[in-house]
Amino acid sequence: MKVSIVIPLYNEEENIAILHQRLKETLDHIESDYEIIYVDDGSADRTLAGLEEIQAEDKKVVVLSLRRNFGQTAAFAAGFDFARGDIVITMDGDLQNDPADIPKLLDLIKDNDLVSGWRKKRKDAFITRRLPSMLANWIISKVTGVKLHDYGCSLKAYRREVIKNLKLYGEMHRFIPAVASWYGVRMAEVETTHYPRLRGKSKYGLSRTMKVILDLITVKFLQSFSTKPLQFFGPIGLFSGAAGFLISLYLSIEKIFIGKPIGGRPLLLLGILLIIVGIQLIGMGLLGEMLVRVYHESQRKPIYVIKKIIGAETE
Repeated sequence: MKVSIVIPLYNEEENIAILHQRLKETLDHIESDYEIIYVDDGSADRTLAGLEEIQAEDKKVVVLSLRRNFGQTAAFAAGFDFARGDIVITMDGDLQNDPADIPKLLDLIKDNDLVSGWRKKRKDAFITRRLPSMLANWIISKVTGVKLHDYGCSLKAYRREVIKNLKLYGEMHRFIPAVASWYGVRMAEVETTHYPRLRGKSKYGLSRTMKVILDLITVKFLQSFSTKPLQFFGPIGLFSGAAGFLISLYLSIEKIFIGKPIGGRPLLLLGILLIIVGIQLIGMGLLGEMLVRVYHESQRKPIYVIKKIIGAETE
């Protein structure tokens, strides 16, 4: 079994030498073969130069240099594409994750498909980091139905077949457990050590909150309705159309049988609007169904995932 360690880096020149030393101290004592994939995400300092020096001395190291700063999700995706291990482990490069926790993840991954770290004793500022993270973890767990204490912890372990099926974009790296749940993966969570940042500058902040919320909406939609969009748009459209029809029917009865004028009543405009919105939503659902079928049929993408096949003969 081979293990791939994927670490995205952005302006971490002060940390990479110590990080690599700590990784080697841990990985040289595990039973499996390993590789370390450092992904330089368009750093403006000497991060890339330092990585090149490390790679020249250690042939177990692979360095990927992105042309510009694409973001952490893109850096993880690049590392996943080049990873050759049966197990892929991700972590941050700011020395806040402890490489000594890697054996715990490897032990749990034997009986699971995904193992997520939990920074139970997190060493970050409460107001700007820990409190927003606690709220986000609670919301994500409720919305996706995948209950984890710490979605934001980058220290995670994945089986190769899980990570190779995922397509990442936006800020989706933190939602990998939720997205992977569609494949029916077995998950576990383990407490990990967390250190305060001593060198360099944090790239995280409250500015990411809006991106995370929008990506959460995307994940929930893909998780529940990616193959059946009409079931999302249809009920809303039917409700809107039915409400508009009932309002219009009520006004028509008043006009025909009672003789009340309805031409200038806002309720008439509301009824017409609801009918139009209902038709549009149902139309969007039907268009979505057509796009889903074109997508799956043109790419021969199955709507199921097979874990293993027993007893079938293959040519």
